[in-house]
Amino acid sequence: MSRYARQIAVPELGAHGHAKLRVAQVLVVGAGGLAAGVLPYLVGAGIGRIRLVDPDVVSESNLHRQTHFAMADIGQPKVHAAAARMAALNPDCKVEPVRAALTPANVADLCDGMALVLDCADSFAASYILSDHCAASMPLISASVVGTDGYVGGFCGPAPSLRAVFPDLPMQMGSCEVNGVLGPVVGVLASLQAQMAVAHLAGVGPSPLGQLVTFDARGFRFGGFRFDTAPEVTGPRFIAPEDLQPTDHIIDLREVDEPGPPLAAQARATVDTITRTPLPDTRVVLACRSGLRAWLAAERLTHSNLALLALGDMTGDPS
Repeated sequence: MSRYARQIAVPELGAHGHAKLRVAQVLVVGAGGLAAGVLPYLVGAGIGRIRLVDPDVVSESNLHRQTHFAMADIGQPKVHAAAARMAALNPDCKVEPVRAALTPANVADLCDGMALVLDCADSFAASYILSDHCAASMPLISASVVGTDGYVGGFCGPAPSLRAVFPDLPMQMGSCEVNGVLGPVVGVLASLQAQMAVAHLAGVGPSPLGQLVTFDARGFRFGGFRFDTAPEVTGPRFIAPEDLQPTDHIIDLREVDEPGPPLAAQARATVDTITRTPLPDTRVVLACRSGLRAWLAAERLTHSNLALLALGDMTGDPS
């Protein structure tokens, strides 16, 4: 027990809390920057099993913040490189690498048997897919970082869902690709996310569920609030490509030359022109790369039967 002696010595955790960590099973979605902080702390704490999901390969642009990778890992699947690094850190923790994108079609299978879900993808679509699936059934700890700002919160299970707390998009949505991101800021939020996970799994109070913490690196300021209650909201859900039906009316919101999988759409539009697009009475599916344009377009429509489709990378760094 010398490996965990200092951890067990913390009165709030103790041997009883450590025993809970050893049998815990956790799903981590995203193997990038947030996972670079989350994985070593969870593995170091002796979590029993981690299922790690991500479709991407390591690129050189990742390395400034995804510090669990090295130059030799470039071109390798992130989940395999991360699993190998974590096995070297603590062979007692079993990391199951799953090289796949999170979608509405596989979210149930990926969550099956897990006690907790950690959203480390920093992806708009992934967060809402996980929120809609977990809702009242499974705790979700989600974090997001862009530029010098970020947040981490404990949602779902006994707490309100992420969709309930954030039913509307902010007026401006950033991305790491466009707005950049600083590695230490990612590390701060990842450490808080790992601490929330350990506290929840070990039963250390107060519960992180129903709490949100914000961090502004420009002023070195933390903020946050509790959200013990928040009304559940209804709105268009994300679907997987395999969930498309022959009767669907599909509107492709991507540019004509935008890379991505082909789509047999009945119409093309932009967010600005969507209100001038004729709509039938059948289900209307709004499609784009990340899901953001689909959400914004849905907010402008009064159609009662809408679905969203994210065709590109739904789990993190687009680079």
